[in-house]
Amino acid sequence: MNLEQFERVSEVEWRIAPFGKMRVPAVIYADEALIREMDDKVYEQVTNVATLPGIVQAAYAMPDAHWGYGFPIGGVAAFDADEGGVVSAGGVGFDISCGVRTLHTGITAEAIAPLKEQLADRLFAHVPAGVGSTGQLRLNASEMDAMLRGGARWAVEQGYGGEADLDRIEEHGCMAGAEPDQVSEHAKRRQRDEIGTLGSGNHYLELQEIVEILDSKAAERFRLRQGEVVVSIHCGSRGLGHQIGTEFLRQMVMAAPGYGIELPDRELACAPIHSPIGKSYLGAMRAAVNCALANRQVITHLARKVFAEVFPGTHLTLIYDVSHNTCKEEWHTVAGRSRRLYVHRKGATRAFGPGHPSLPSGLRDVGQPVLIGGSMGTASYILVGTEVGMSRAFGSACHGAGRAMSRHQATRQWRGRALVDELAGQGILIRSPSLRGVAEEAPGAYKDVSAVVEAADRAGLARKVAKLKPLVCIKG
Repeated sequence: MNLEQFERVSEVEWRIAPFGKMRVPAVIYADEALIREMDDKVYEQVTNVATLPGIVQAAYAMPDAHWGYGFPIGGVAAFDADEGGVVSAGGVGFDISCGVRTLHTGITAEAIAPLKEQLADRLFAHVPAGVGSTGQLRLNASEMDAMLRGGARWAVEQGYGGEADLDRIEEHGCMAGAEPDQVSEHAKRRQRDEIGTLGSGNHYLELQEIVEILDSKAAERFRLRQGEVVVSIHCGSRGLGHQIGTEFLRQMVMAAPGYGIELPDRELACAPIHSPIGKSYLGAMRAAVNCALANRQVITHLARKVFAEVFPGTHLTLIYDVSHNTCKEEWHTVAGRSRRLYVHRKGATRAFGPGHPSLPSGLRDVGQPVLIGGSMGTASYILVGTEVGMSRAFGSACHGAGRAMSRHQATRQWRGRALVDELAGQGILIRSPSLRGVAEEAPGAYKDVSAVVEAADRAGLARKVAKLKPLVCIKG
């Protein structure tokens, strides 16, 4: 990317002054190496977002930003409904409420080592993964609606986990305002037997060793100890979320002219928040958030069963669960005034700082855990939200490494079998139903996650707490 297009505010902040139809500036958080590597589409898309009605403060891109559908992946934008603000299906993405959940095992990597192969095989056998994967749950119409209203709370009521889990889940496991009636029958059919499944693409269940503590105070509060193993689950709302995104994008494109909205890119399709289509989308999207929360809760139950069989007496406890493809109604201080905003985060993680009332009481004084996923053979990180970060991008941070090349390009450069063998040589066991899927998700197809996290830390978006390395990856 050409750096002459930017005003350099700091070592990790780049500003694009409003031009053309932009209503606010655009800001990209990244170091010089990361921003030079970004494709020009990121510049184009973040400046397009800045033209949308009712946008507040700036359009943002995180250090892992790359080209997406309408909004860049790694994009953040907030809209004020009282000033003609819009909601955009493209600003949330197709995998609604894709997110990461991380759990304690209380077991050291040394203790797991002799049973690592057994754990990998049993997790792969019990947690469905891959394109079109289905689980043991098959929901009828009333059960589907109950799940879409109740999220992880519904799953707990069905016996998948306990009340203690809900305290450590964003929205306490259930997003208010979900409207199953706004979800099409086709979307519901796609989800009927997909609860408790990882799906494909970059989704995974990983065993990860805590290899470095970077903030001892926050690590102590999160109960993170070097040498211990955690389980991380990365997945979303599966076919239901994708169908909702597809249907509402089409509807919003057709409706935009009637609302007087000029779209610089049809993929930025949106509608006024208070319009009938805007309200319908929010109701359906919130139902998809609950679907994703229920999905990760059921997968957690499956992982717990496996661990209890291999390590009797073990119980995985939840550190946190946070999404990175959502639109949330939140209160933020802008120019000294508290405003109710609809914050879109697409490939960006909510990262609330200490004192925020939505955080669990046990974490409120330290801040929200921010879970950053790696790419199969690379590190993952746990960060913590900061007070200063609340004003930088509406309490948001990066979500992972971010792709450096397309899946098609990756399959031309790597072979799945060779990657599995190479990673096994590094002590990382991969289990996947698709060797092509492994090649598509090759670690080399992604940016350097450590550089991305370092930029987020230096920008004040979130602070590094712990570094994790993969031991076992169940890959879709």
